[in-house]
Formats: sequence, C-alpha cells, structure tokens
Amino acid sequence: MKRLPFEPPTDHYDKRIEEIDEQICKLMQQRKVLSNNNPGFPTKKLISSWAEKYNFYDDFLNSVFAHFLNEEIFRPVVEPQGFLRNIPILKSFELDDVFYSVTFVRQYENASIVHFNIDREDTDDDMPRRLHEPNLFNLSIEGTAIDYDCRNEGGGGSRGHESFTFIVSPALPDDPSELKLVFKQYKLPFEKPTGLEVVITMGN
Repeated sequence: MKRLPFEPPTDHYDKRIEEIDEQICKLMQQRKVLSNNNPGFPTKKLISSWAEKYNFYDDFLNSVFAHFLNEEIFRPVVEPQGFLRNIPILKSFELDDVFYSVTFVRQYENASIVHFNIDREDTDDDMPRRLHEPNLFNLSIEGTAIDYDCRNEGGGGSRGHESFTFIVSPALPDDPSELKLVFKQYKLPFEKPTGLEVVITMGN
C-alpha cells in the first residue's frame, strides 16, 4: 500500500527555534535508546501533571506520546519489483478448529510476498460477521540473523475464509527451510497482543 508523500502544512518556519527542534530530536533518540525502544506509556497522572506544568492539553500530550509507539509504520515502503518465481510452502497450523496456512511465497528480486490464510467452519449459529472483532496479525521471521521488515498490506475474505498479505524485505532465501514464520495476533489501538501466536515452520 503506497503512502502519500508528506506535504508540510505551512511554508513558514521560525529559525529561532531550530536549535530547540534539534534538541527535541536528540531527546527522542535518547528516550528510544534508554527504553530499548519499548517506552510504554506515561500514566494519566503524569500526563495531567505535565499538561498543567507546561500549559498543554492532556489530549495533546496523549497524542504526542502515542506517536512514539508507532514509529515503525513510517518506515519506507518497499514495492516488490522483478518477479522471479513462486516458492511452494504448503505448511499449516491448527488451533481450536481454526486452520492457518501458508501455501506459497511469491518471490521478487527485492522482496517476498507471503499470503497467510485463515479457514474456519461457517455455521449458521455464528455471531454475525459485523459483530466479530477483525483478525489483525503481525509477522516476524525467525531462524536467521537477517532483520526482515514484514509489512502487513491488509486482507479480507468471507466468514469462513480470510487471507492476509505481507511484504517481506529483503527477499527471503530461495530455500527458506530453516526459517519460521511467526504470526502474532493483536488488537487496536496500539497493536496490543492478544496472546495468539501462529508459527509456520518452513522446513520438514
């Protein structure tokens, strides 16, 4: 999914605050390092105290600190280019009568596309689809020292079948048998884990 280019909301910039803005960037970097990039979120008491002390609105500070949790969504988008081949995977995982599977990986020169499928029995007594919480998953790759960027490109389907697409960069090896695909379910907002983890082992 392509992200629209950012356009500054104004052409005006007060050069007198340039040094302060750089200090803000420096402090954000120090915050990231000190917290090991897992800062959590300030308590309501802290937010209210800082809002009163520094003359801000509580909700404004909530919004500022919420953005610290979402840095990864701004990572540059990799568009798959140069299709090479489809790699058969044909691996599955079953839990509580729900069947999770990855049938193949679409291989490109600069990336791979992983299709993650979820199948369940569609019974008449199921809760109406509009009342179901949506299935949301993150993907990580284990079994390698390479730090893969796995971007969820969304998905959809029927009550009995759903499919999700992930763009993985750099491209996975042509022989991915040593790798594991780890799909972790989460809820919005702020991608809170539900505890459901689906592990697809690529090898035998």
